[in-house]
Amino acid sequence: MNASDIMTAPVITVGPDTLVRHIAALLFKHRISALPVVQDGKLIGIVSEADLLHRHEIGTDDSRRSRSWWLQLLSSDGSVADYVKSHATRAHDVMTKEVVSVAPDTPIAEVANLLEKRGIKRVPVLRDGKVVGIVSRSNLVQALAVKGPSMNPNGTWDGAIRERLCAELERHPWWRSTTSNVIVTDGVVHYFGTVDSDQQRQAARVAAENVPGVRRVEDHRITYAAIAWSV
Repeated sequence: MNASDIMTAPVITVGPDTLVRHIAALLFKHRISALPVVQDGKLIGIVSEADLLHRHEIGTDDSRRSRSWWLQLLSSDGSVADYVKSHATRAHDVMTKEVVSVAPDTPIAEVANLLEKRGIKRVPVLRDGKVVGIVSRSNLVQALAVKGPSMNPNGTWDGAIRERLCAELERHPWWRSTTSNVIVTDGVVHYFGTVDSDQQRQAARVAAENVPGVRRVEDHRITYAAIAWSV
């Protein structure tokens, strides 16, 4: 299995001038933990929940809680950086600029090792410098839960089913508005992530049922309404 077999796509992205409060709203709405920052089609950074932990709006910007007293005395650069991080209003000031990425054909074992080694929770998938997906720790767990793609009982490769299904789904706005992932194993299509409505869930099922080789569809996604009630 490669990154392209389990990645979430399409990916919700923001621009460098996107407001921090808008970013926070997107993270909450789509139940995701990070957003790639894109400019002229190229990845220039990423804003994660960790980048928004210490904010003056909610009273968590006291850097002294995380910085030792001697380090504060020796360097003022840290306090300046902390101030920018906690008070900036645009993505380009709060984003992490050094972003680790992988290619679509990167084996998921390599992705897992990268996440563990770097201590990160997700990694963008780039093709020619453009974001085509994102692989998170949850995507790896989802793949483990349904096992890996192989040749299903109908004699069709699961990877081919997924590629054809994703091509169809990405043609439609109702799919692009969700944060969903598709994994195919033994001819069974599994949907993970979030969805706007039961109608979108139905449309995704119909799309899968029209792909040759699909035996069954299992939709594990959570609706936004359910998320709102759980908060």
